Amino acid sequence: MPVFYTQCQYIVTAVLAAGVSYQRFGHSANPNGFGMGCLGWGVWDGGDLEWEDCCPCCGCIYHRMTSMAIAPPRPSSLKVSLVLAVGTLSASTAAIFIRLAFQAADAQGVGFSLVLAASRLTLAALFLTPTWRNFGNVPIQRHALYFSVASGVFLAIHFATWITSLSYTSIAASTALVTTNPVWVALISWLWFREKPSRMTGVGMAIALTGSLLVGFGDTDSGVGSNPPLGDALALVGSWAVSLYLLLGREAQRRGLGIRNHILVVYSTAAVVLLPLPLLFQTGYIGYPRQVYLWIGLMALFPQLVGHTSFNWAIRWISPTLVTLTILAEPVGSSILGLLIFGEIPGALVLIGAAVILVGVAIAAIGSKKPSPAQT
Repeated sequence: MPVFYTQCQYIVTAVLAAGVSYQRFGHSANPNGFGMGCLGWGVWDGGDLEWEDCCPCCGCIYHRMTSMAIAPPRPSSLKVSLVLAVGTLSASTAAIFIRLAFQAADAQGVGFSLVLAASRLTLAALFLTPTWRNFGNVPIQRHALYFSVASGVFLAIHFATWITSLSYTSIAASTALVTTNPVWVALISWLWFREKPSRMTGVGMAIALTGSLLVGFGDTDSGVGSNPPLGDALALVGSWAVSLYLLLGREAQRRGLGIRNHILVVYSTAAVVLLPLPLLFQTGYIGYPRQVYLWIGLMALFPQLVGHTSFNWAIRWISPTLVTLTILAEPVGSSILGLLIFGEIPGALVLIGAAVILVGVAIAAIGSKKPSPAQT
């Protein structure tokens, strides 16, 4: 994508000639938009555009305009569906790689779980290191950056709690509980953004919570995992954290931060938060069998860079609720892989509870009809 500087009236003409949609913003002395002697200067890299100008119209010395969204051509529904399918399939492998790492290291518990979480995010952030050179090409609103950093903090909490949960409970229970996030997205949106859920969403939330209770009771006697109630609780906290991660990420993008820069900040922030935590539990990063580092590398590549990046890309084009609805296929894929690889057969009540959760979350997600900011 070319990066160039030009006066505002010319860039708007260029955008119109290219047939690309845009939003117009004025300021105190020019409420009707650009032109009328307003000497705005911008820089565009094909993504989000922000304006900085020294404007003789209103007499300001330094005036930062509101971000101007320059949207690339909308991808087809088939492309979005394929990206989400690949992302969900990749995310389904996370629980398997984690369990394989536990077995290869012959270790589990909080310390080693944090090693896996921190290593996964650190490798993902390192893979994205070359993109830092383009980070400053487009001016970034400070508030958008704050939301992106906060999103990274909650992503770190999500991984720390969810990966640890796999040390104590079954793959089926952990993935079923951690993917209740559409329910929490709807609830947090209601409490925080005053986006009141529909009646159908409320019914779905109640059904999903009932399923969570079934999983909790059934997993206690399943014989899978060393401490199922603790593992289930950690998975639920992981679901709350990933819900905030998605919502804060949406707010960062609403404030003009592009997907590429958002992912770069989020993964790097999460890595910085997680890196020192294993040391608090007297657990290091070296001295494990080679297979452990293989599984960590695969975690960074598939569930993180392919899976999470696919979800964040899709949120630009469809609502976060629909994205989280698609992710509901993750526990199904993880459970099938767990059965094939580990011969792990969860108890009947766990399977019933997992099915109830999926039904409830699907109803809650379908009941949420508010479009994403990318669609408005």
